[in-house]
Amino acid sequence: MKQNALLVYLLYALLFTALADMRGEVLALAIPLALYLLLGLYFAPEEINIRIERKLSAERVTPNQPVVVTLRVTNLGDSLEELLLEDQFAPALKITKGYASRLCTLKKGESIIWHYTISGTRGSFLFKGVETHVSDHLNITRKTKFIPTEGQLFVIPPFTRIKNITIRPRQTRTYSGSIPARIGGPGVEFYGLREYQPGDSPRWVNWRASARHPQALFSNEYEQERVADVGIILDGRESVNIGDGRNAIFEHSVIAAAALADSFISAGNRVGLLRYGHTLRWTFPGYGHVQRERIMQSLSRAAIGDSSVFADLARIPAQLFPTNSQLVLISPLQNDDYKTLLRLRARGYQVMVISPNPVSYEQRNLPDTPETRLAARILDMERQMLLLRLRRAGVQVLDWDVNLPLDRLVKSRLGRPPTTRHQVS
Repeated sequence: MKQNALLVYLLYALLFTALADMRGEVLALAIPLALYLLLGLYFAPEEINIRIERKLSAERVTPNQPVVVTLRVTNLGDSLEELLLEDQFAPALKITKGYASRLCTLKKGESIIWHYTISGTRGSFLFKGVETHVSDHLNITRKTKFIPTEGQLFVIPPFTRIKNITIRPRQTRTYSGSIPARIGGPGVEFYGLREYQPGDSPRWVNWRASARHPQALFSNEYEQERVADVGIILDGRESVNIGDGRNAIFEHSVIAAAALADSFISAGNRVGLLRYGHTLRWTFPGYGHVQRERIMQSLSRAAIGDSSVFADLARIPAQLFPTNSQLVLISPLQNDDYKTLLRLRARGYQVMVISPNPVSYEQRNLPDTPETRLAARILDMERQMLLLRLRRAGVQVLDWDVNLPLDRLVKSRLGRPPTTRHQVS
C-alpha cells in the first residue's frame, strides 16, 4: 500500500508540474504512471470467496512422529490472479518436509491440494486457519482474509506398558477385576473354608478337611478379585520440578503418569487424573479406551507452574476421590509433603508415591567436583529420611532414578507375580 501511495503522489506531482509550467514533456511522463494505476484498479481482485478443508494424517501421535497436513483449497468466487496461502500453526511445531505457504493462480471453481509434514514435542496444538492474500499481477491492489480451518493435534507422552502393579485399596467396586477384594467367593487365591452349600462345584470340595469331620462337608473359598477406583495425582509445582522446559524432571513424571494410567485402565479399574500445580485440572474417573484417551490428552497439555495457593500438597481436594480408594502421587516431593500424605492415609486412602529422584537428576547436570558430590550426598540423605518416614506411615514409595526404565523398576518393586488361575465355575 505504501508503494501505491508513492505512485499516486508522484503522479499528482507530475500533473501539477505539467499544468503549472505548461510543459508537455512532463505530462507525457505522467501518462505511463496513470495507465499503470488504472490497469491495476481494473484488474483488482474481487472479494475473496474460497473454501479450505484441512486433514491430518493422524490426530494423536508421540513426540517427533511425522504428521502430514493436507489442505484442499476451492475457489468459489471469481478468478484470482495471485493467491498467497499461509497456514497458521503453533510455533512449537516444526516443518520437516514441504512448505506451509503456497503461491498460485486459482480460476473460478478450481481446486488445489498441497501437503506438508510437521512434527513436535509433547503438547496439544490447535490449527486456527489460513491467512490468504490476493493481488493482481501488477501488485497494485491487495486484499487479505483469514479463513478458519480448525484442527487439533495431540502429541502424547511416550511410555512403555507396565503390567501387574500391586495395589490393595481398602475398598473395591462390584465388577470383576484383578485386585484382591478381601471377600470370599469365586476367585484365584485360597481364602478359607466354609460348609458345603447346595450348588457348590465338586471341585470346590475340600476332601481332606471333610474327612476329619464325618458329619460335615467343607468347600474351599477363594478371594474374589475386583476392580477399584484409582486416582493419579501429577505434581506440576515448579518449586519441586527442577530443570527448564522439556529438560525438566517433570517430563519423566508425565511419562510415568501415562504408563500408570494405561496399566490401571487395562486392568479394568476406574481411573481419574488430577494435575496439581499452577491450577487444578481434573479428569473425571472412567473406564476403558475412551478414558485412556481423555487422560492422554490431559497429559499432553500438562505443564509446570507455581501458585501461592498450591505451594504445597495441602490443597489436594481429597473429596474428588472415592473414600478408601487407591491414590498414586507422582512427585519429586519436598519435606512439607509428609504431613499431607499422612492425612490422606488417616482418611482411609491407600497411598502410593512414584518419586523421580531430583538429586541424581541434578547431579548429572553439574560438574563432578568434591563439593558437588558432598552436596548431593547430604541432599540424598535428607531425601531418604523423608522416604523412610513415609514407608513407616504405610505409604508405598518407589524412589525412581529417571535414568532407569520405569517398567523394570515397577516390576521388581511393585510388580505382582502372575498367578496360575484355577478353573472355578
